[in-house]
Amino acid sequence: MLKSILLLGALLAANPLAMAASPTPPVQTRSCHLPGVEEALRCLTLPVPLEPGKPATLNLHVTIAPALRQGARPDPVFVLAGGPGEAGSDVLTLLATAFKRVRPTRDIVFIDQRGTGLSGKLDCASEVDEDAKLDDAQIDAALRRCIAASKVPFAAYTTAAAARDIDAARRALGYDKVNLWGGSYGTRLAQAYARAYPAAVRTLTLDAVAAPDQVIPAGGRDAQAALDRLFAQCAKDAACARAYPNLRREFDALVAKLDGGPLTLNLPDPRTARQVDVTMTSERLLDTVRNMLYSPADARRLPFLVHSASEGRWQPFVARRNLAADFSPDGAPATLLHLAVVCAEDMPRFTPALAASDASPLTRTLGERLRGLCRTMNVPAVPEAPPTRIAAPALLLSGALDPVTPPRRARDAARFMAHAQLLTAPNVGHGVSQLGCAPRLLRAFLDQPTAKVDGACLNEIPAPTFQLGSAGPQP
Repeated sequence: MLKSILLLGALLAANPLAMAASPTPPVQTRSCHLPGVEEALRCLTLPVPLEPGKPATLNLHVTIAPALRQGARPDPVFVLAGGPGEAGSDVLTLLATAFKRVRPTRDIVFIDQRGTGLSGKLDCASEVDEDAKLDDAQIDAALRRCIAASKVPFAAYTTAAAARDIDAARRALGYDKVNLWGGSYGTRLAQAYARAYPAAVRTLTLDAVAAPDQVIPAGGRDAQAALDRLFAQCAKDAACARAYPNLRREFDALVAKLDGGPLTLNLPDPRTARQVDVTMTSERLLDTVRNMLYSPADARRLPFLVHSASEGRWQPFVARRNLAADFSPDGAPATLLHLAVVCAEDMPRFTPALAASDASPLTRTLGERLRGLCRTMNVPAVPEAPPTRIAAPALLLSGALDPVTPPRRARDAARFMAHAQLLTAPNVGHGVSQLGCAPRLLRAFLDQPTAKVDGACLNEIPAPTFQLGSAGPQP
């Protein structure tokens, strides 16, 4: 699939320069219905400059979920989604989970970052059935053709530009100070905005925190640690160890077999039941494994999938691989926006020394493939600048099992914050805010940002059980 090499989630923190801007009167919003939410929300289409000082504009989409109570607090929560490539309108389901305690008293504002969702999504057409038959070189060639055919000025789609858009939305809606909530790459964007517009930020809540020095292709160390931890947990779990006593050996054997050449599988399509040919490569195997590690519940299915594939039963693994492109409740990430950001902001810092120190089978081909795609994107490098100190109170949430932005990344980010509280959920992966007591903690922090947040209740979020057979996870 064209998007298979792009879904790593967290990136570095950038340092855009703030643009001077005068306040503008509040604009009129309209009633709108969007997927994922039954109620009517408010929407705004806001023209913003495509490039500073030039006449061309793009339409920025903003979704507002008004506070449920009268007399709402004047400082809303601005939601910045992940990726880069995910849109705010893709994560509206967070209203019923992460923000269920916050929304009664505050507006929740979802920004579709330029180039995502309803803000001029930059993407490539992709047919799942056709992609499954292509090898990795053919997929990259198709993506390069898509890039070459695009007339979009990719250099205008940076984190700094997205931060300017956020401030344009804040001013257009008439807000003075805002509370930023960022998830994964959204934590990088939130930090960039807080540094560019410090007077506009009341608080930051960062979930799955990207560190200032984080480079997206350099995710091997953290991903490998998460996989090794999963193997160790299975070995310590009596039922999992009994069901899969040779799990690591089976996994290594699968990778070695596919390294010898692609495997053509003829099997019933998990979606249509038609017999189809599916090409399985070691890259696709490792890509699926890496993405499963984001969620502990998903990761606990991995021993069953690996064992089944080692015995020649690839159907469960292929079904899980298709999940990312089938009926996901979230929209598919914007592939070209992802590349625009990564090629300008990450790849210039992905040095041979960094690649060598971060080497892992899980990401072994990612850097080289990105280099080829970035040559086609041909965007100028964004200059790197030392991160300045963030003064606003910040709540940093991490999952101990996160394969992309583990707690060490939050600690690195907190070094550049004047008032940071760090909380870790032991049994959680990539994303904490919607789980267990976290929605209550978000409300407590927003109501009293300088008070200590007691995160002990995050320890009560249980670890998922391992899947031991086709029926699903054990009780």
